[in-house]
Amino acid sequence: MTKHIAILTSGGDAPGMNACIRAIVIAADRQGYQISGYLRGYNGLLDDQRITLTCERMHNLLQQGGTILHSARCKPFTTEQGLQTAADNLSKASVDTLFVIGGDGSFRGAHALGDIWDGQIIGLPGTIDNDVAGTDATIGYYTAIETAVSSIDKVRDTADAFDRVFMVEVMGRHAGFLALHAALASASDYVILPERFTDERDTLSQICKQIQQRQAKRGPVSYVIVLAENVWPEGINDLCVKLAKQSDMEVKPVILGHVQRGGSPVSQDRLLAVQLGTYAVSLVETSTSGVMVGTYEDKAVTVPLPQTWEETKPLPDDAVTTMTTLMNERYQ
Repeated sequence: MTKHIAILTSGGDAPGMNACIRAIVIAADRQGYQISGYLRGYNGLLDDQRITLTCERMHNLLQQGGTILHSARCKPFTTEQGLQTAADNLSKASVDTLFVIGGDGSFRGAHALGDIWDGQIIGLPGTIDNDVAGTDATIGYYTAIETAVSSIDKVRDTADAFDRVFMVEVMGRHAGFLALHAALASASDYVILPERFTDERDTLSQICKQIQQRQAKRGPVSYVIVLAENVWPEGINDLCVKLAKQSDMEVKPVILGHVQRGGSPVSQDRLLAVQLGTYAVSLVETSTSGVMVGTYEDKAVTVPLPQTWEETKPLPDDAVTTMTTLMNERYQ
């Protein structure tokens, strides 16, 4: 009997999701599988909004940002009734395998669904935050870094022109991967990360000390700080006001926001999406289920879904060492 696979994208969109969908569809088509896509995440699963996916629909999809299946949060799916409805709809459609492209919240939902539906469930990590444990990188992360770096480079031009301090807030929820690598790649002067933040007074003191020492050596200077979202208790505007008062400099806030989610995926995200999508399809006729496919040292691996959120993914040691050498710790 022909296998029937289905795909959905859930949670925040990430550049490369379309590339992953394309890889799954093409690889599945080569195996003769029937392929469906559920629209708007788990909402489509509950409402049985299902479309047929073919190789013809994948034309020119690799380079497109966003997701052709659309995405959304779905509160009803978190209830027992919602999970049962989803399981019933999958069974009625004779779906054998469900691929879920998303982050840890999407994987929690997939894991809960697996408790009442006996089909195969495989997760693929798609989030710009790179906060999913068990994989070196997530689809969309590399593009988000590039977007942030491009924006910070433009901010630096203005900062240099007026010898100002700019505070640039990037996404990441409660993880500092995007902030850390964007700051390093843009030669920012300071970065504030959730994993290393201790208290407001100490952070303000360190920044002011660096500014003063640079002014003593070079005269008027510009200064760019990268702030991971949700780190500063009262938000970026409060931080700017306090820093301006303590440093006696003009401090401007810049919030990059959802612009980091958009755009054509860079080559690294395209390659990752293709690798993970193709590998996921290779697992269809195996007993492997309730896992995420990720990468470890450039090799595709499987990780039990609970591990993706139960373990905290650490910042890479080499990047942290580079940061402390070039930025935060330099003037301590």
